[in-house]
Amino acid sequence: MTNLGNKPWPPHRPCRRSLLLGAAAAAALALPLPRAFADVGLRQVPADGQRLPAIGMGTWITFNVGEDLELRKARRDVLASFFRAGGRVIDSSPMYGSSQDVLGYGLEKVGQPDDLFAADKIWTGAGSEGLAQAEDSRRRWGVPRFQLLQVHNLLAWQDHLKTLRAMKEKGLIRYIGVTTSHGRRHDILEQVMRREALDFIQVTYNPVDREAEERILPLAQERGMAVIVNRPFRRGALTAALEGKPLPGSVAELGAASWAQAILQFIVSHPAVTVAIPATTVPLHAKENVEAGTLPLPDARLREQIAAAILSA
Repeated sequence: MTNLGNKPWPPHRPCRRSLLLGAAAAAALALPLPRAFADVGLRQVPADGQRLPAIGMGTWITFNVGEDLELRKARRDVLASFFRAGGRVIDSSPMYGSSQDVLGYGLEKVGQPDDLFAADKIWTGAGSEGLAQAEDSRRRWGVPRFQLLQVHNLLAWQDHLKTLRAMKEKGLIRYIGVTTSHGRRHDILEQVMRREALDFIQVTYNPVDREAEERILPLAQERGMAVIVNRPFRRGALTAALEGKPLPGSVAELGAASWAQAILQFIVSHPAVTVAIPATTVPLHAKENVEAGTLPLPDARLREQIAAAILSA
């Protein structure tokens, strides 16, 4: 028997460069976490106007470290850095191996911010197993409830959306959505978006993978759906290809300190995008990623300059 709570939802590749924390950064991990993100770099969820930081964090591969205690502690430090910088949107899935358990370990050690936005997924071919899987995921995270549950890669989406919609109506979750990645199944995603009332969609989008610009992102705007962007760095391939290459001067003038930040600026400058969820194993990168969401956004010309520089690398 599941126990997801019965109270209504209240209104309202690991490194891009080699870095060592050092004494100063290690000491910073002991600083208290902020209660809320500063009123900059926030995006509204179209469904109800809730405001979220533009940069969250994904956990695919990076948090799948099993029972290795040292690696778990390292991921704990990533979480601490992410929260201290003002991050609060974290995304995971039952498909991600031990990632949910490692998240639970980290959240227990670091503490959960009051405004943590926990997003997870249903990933099972059996429609009857969705509710039980959601409860198992919630237990692994150690959170009272999820803000967002999504159907992972559209697997058995018809059945699972019925489950998620019923959970939302009972106040067990706040939002529902569907996901895809690697540019796959956009045709089916578009059909689902036109047919179903969704709060969120999740899709791959970055300066190289831009197919979503053609139909998916405009449709999300038209239908009032928030957009989470996965694989912003192509699992590190984009930032690795740009290692040592200087940023265009006009991009640096917008405040970007790295190509990673420039890529994130490109992504969140699209008006349909709500949150990008880069993954990392480096605490300082987690901080840098969140800060990218507070920087000025590139205009159309600079967006194309960023994309062209990456494609020519």
